Parts: sequence; structure tokens; C-alpha cells
Amino acid sequence: MARSVEEEIKRRRTFAIISHPDAGKTTLTEKFLLYGGQINLAGSVKGKATARHAVSDWMEIEKERGISVTSSVLQFEYDGYCINILDTPGHQDFSEDTYRTLMAADSAVMVIDASKGVEAQTRKLFKVCVMRHIPIFTFINKMDRDANDTFELLDDIENELGIATVPVNWPIGSGKGFKGVYDRNERTVRMFSDTQKGTKQGEERILSIDNPALKDEIGQEKYDQLMEELELIDGAGAEFDQELVTKGELSPVFFGSALTNFGVETFLEHFLQMTYSPLPRKSDAGEISPFSEDFSAFVFKIQANMNKAHRDRVAFLRVCSGTFDATKEYLHVQGGRKAKLSAPQQMMADERKIVDKAYAGDIIGVFDPGLYSIGDTFTSAKKPFKFEGIPTFAPEHFARVRQIDTMKRKQFMKGITQIAQEGAIQIFQEFNTGMEEIIVGVVGVLQFDVLKYRLNNEYNVEIALENLPYEHIRWIEGDYDLDKISGTSDMKKIKDLKDRPLLLFVNSWSVGMVQDRNEGLVLSEFGTN
Repeated sequence: MARSVEEEIKRRRTFAIISHPDAGKTTLTEKFLLYGGQINLAGSVKGKATARHAVSDWMEIEKERGISVTSSVLQFEYDGYCINILDTPGHQDFSEDTYRTLMAADSAVMVIDASKGVEAQTRKLFKVCVMRHIPIFTFINKMDRDANDTFELLDDIENELGIATVPVNWPIGSGKGFKGVYDRNERTVRMFSDTQKGTKQGEERILSIDNPALKDEIGQEKYDQLMEELELIDGAGAEFDQELVTKGELSPVFFGSALTNFGVETFLEHFLQMTYSPLPRKSDAGEISPFSEDFSAFVFKIQANMNKAHRDRVAFLRVCSGTFDATKEYLHVQGGRKAKLSAPQQMMADERKIVDKAYAGDIIGVFDPGLYSIGDTFTSAKKPFKFEGIPTFAPEHFARVRQIDTMKRKQFMKGITQIAQEGAIQIFQEFNTGMEEIIVGVVGVLQFDVLKYRLNNEYNVEIALENLPYEHIRWIEGDYDLDKISGTSDMKKIKDLKDRPLLLFVNSWSVGMVQDRNEGLVLSEFGTN
């Protein structure tokens, strides 16, 4: 039976998974796909048990290092819902890519390692979620290994991230003594049993908390401890409040083990009930309802060369309203012209399927002829509007880059410009010179490795990098004549690809000094696309 457009939009759930590297985010993503019937056997990401790489990691450098460098988009069906997962890079050097991905999500799942608690990267990403007020759900992973005290883990989240927590379920033991989780709502205990390294969906045994057999199953000591802990959380813990969850002020917490597949399905079921279908988006013409008849979407990511055989560039769009129809032309607002979004596709890691329809909440990849930028809006509305711009992170590391073989200037320029348009790096040139000297800015040093690797692998260009001492960059707001700026000895004048003037500094105190010396000069830490 065909569904109406409204029904299609209402069953959409679009969320990002965020975590510190190695907290088990990619494994969790795989297990969701296992439940969605997309893969029959989930391969352990690191594992000796199966030597497969995670389905969401496709770039060679990711497979070599066991990290996610790019954000993948995976769509699957589960229990009548259509779910779009945005898998983000865990490594902090790629936080900018994660930030943009969070702009396209309606909620976030935060994965925390039970033996480590909140780690540096989680903190940074979490701030982005708070900025956007998006609901955050916490999955405390790796309970099959020795974990920190459960109350300490919850305190850690509350103190480090400043968000209240409400445990939806509660673990019984950890490591070798991990017996299962207690569901506070249903008053039942789900018993844990290893499932061949989690490659299959496990048989879960469920016992009521009042069943006398429970004591025998988990042992008197664990039973007494559980009762004591439940009394504590019932007395002192926060109550579940859907409104606070929706505002991003209260995070429901779940416990389990993604590797052994325990607690994942329970988490998914609760999560789908506690989240909403796509929400309205802000634009310069006010909020745009997802149920609006007009199609609209914005570009949140561009990826070149996903398929080496075809030198392609894919722009990832978050559909914000209405229905995408592959046969129609849509206005590219920033470009000021209508375009047919060709080869629209949905992703399953490196497999793609061509789609002819997509609805608000969906993520689609379309062929980019080199005209689109991150933050661009597409719409069928008679009165064009633009969605809010996506801020650009200030790079913290800079290097001068040149190609080793001077005959390959053309490939070098093409490669470095395309990678910059994806937003992975930012490129600048010295003020008053051409493109002979290129300065690359990155948020994290690992991006230099990826740049070197990709230029060599995709464009056949070798480069030499010379690290520069600058650590601070500022955009100049308004029209201010760069020639007239009275600077400091550690300051450098540069401009970006759009010819906007910027200043680089070695020391942070120089920023204030230059502002004091130049009346009316306004320096900003963020640029916008």
C-alpha cells in the first residue's frame, strides 16, 4: 500500500553517531544494520574473528588505521521506520566534518566507553550538539569488559558535559561478571549471553525482577547490589521527561555491548520511540516546515573520488522539506540557476543505489559538477530562501605546500582545490601574490597525512609540506584595507579562495594587540560558508 508524503516524512529518523575514537561507534553502526537486515554478518571492525572492515569505512587510509576519516551515510528500514544514520569521524582531527554532519542530523547518539567515561573528543562534539539543542541519547558501550562504577559514569557525563542523565536501563555487573541489564520501565532483566562475537542476533532471555529464579541466575550478591542501586536511582535520579530530552537538556542512558550485540536492539527500539520525525529548519525566510509542499535541501558535505574508476564528486544533501523528484529541476540558490540534480543516490558505505524519490529527513548524494559548496540551498519554492550557513572551524595547524614535480602543476591545483571544497582542509595564499605559494590550514595534523595520501593516490601528485609556526587565524569582518593594517612581527596577511582577507598569528596575545592598534578592525574566529 502506497504511503502518503506525510506518512513517509513522519517515519523518517535521521541521527548522527558521535564518540571518541575506539569507543565502539562503528561497531554499533554495524549492529543497527544487522537488525535492519542490511547485512547478514557483522564483521568485527578490528577483529581477528572476521577480517572484514567496517561497512561504513571506505577510504584506504581508514582501513589501514582503523579509524573513520569521512562521514558515511547509511539508510535502512526497521520496524516500519526509515532510518538515516550519519556515521561521523571519531578522530578529533576531523571534528569539522563531524560538526557539519551534526548540522544535518535531528538527534545524536553518543557512544561512551564504559571503562573510560567521557573523553576529550566527546566533549568537543557534545558542545556542538548543545549549540544546536539537539536531543542526545547515550549508549554506554563495552559492558562485557571491566567498567567504571555506574554512578561514576553518570556523574562523569553530568559534570563533564553539563547535561542531566536518566538511566533507562541499569547494568548488572561488568566484564566477566556482566549478567545483563534491568529495564526500569518494564521491570524486567535481560540476561546477557555471548553471541559468537556478536556476528548474529542473540537469543535474549527475559526475567521479571519479581521472578524468584532471578536470584539463582545472577547470584545473591549481584541481586542484593542491584536492589540497593535501584533504590538509590529511584530516590535520587532524574525522572524521564520527554520534553527535556527533546530540548537536549536530558540524556536517556542505555548500557550494553555493541561487540557482543547485547542491548543494541533495546536501545534502538527506545530511541525510535523517544525521537521525532524531521523538524523545521531555520532559513533567512523563517522556519521551513518539513511538510511544506516545496522541496528544499542544503549541502552539508562534498566528497570527491568516492569511486576511483570515475573521477566523481558527490554533494551530500539533507532534504529539509517536501519530496525530491529526480526528474525535476531545482533552483541552486547560491548559483542563481536551475539545475537537475543528476545521479541521485543513497549510500551503504561504498555501495550506492540510485533513487528517484526522497523525502524530508533523507540524505541523498548527487553528482556535483564543481559548482556546489558546503551550505548551499536547493529549492522548488517560488520565493527562494537560504538555509543558515554552516560555520567554518578555525584551523590550528598551517603548512606551506608545493608539488615536487613542477610539470604537474595542473593536477596539483585541481586536487588541492577539490579537497579544499570538501571542507577537509582550507587553502590560503599570501596577500598580494598569486597561487605560487599555497598555505594549507587544518584543524588536526592527521589531515596533512590524508591530504598527502589523497593527492598521491587520486591525483598522482607528490607534495612537500613545510610546517609553519602559526596557530591562530582570524577573519576580517567588513571592508578593511589590508595594506593599512599595522601588525605585529609574528603576523602574516593572507586571503582565502574567495579573496577574503585573513590574518595569521603565532601568539594569541598578538590578536588583541593588532585590534588595539587598528581602530575599527573587527576580527572573527569563525568564517561562514
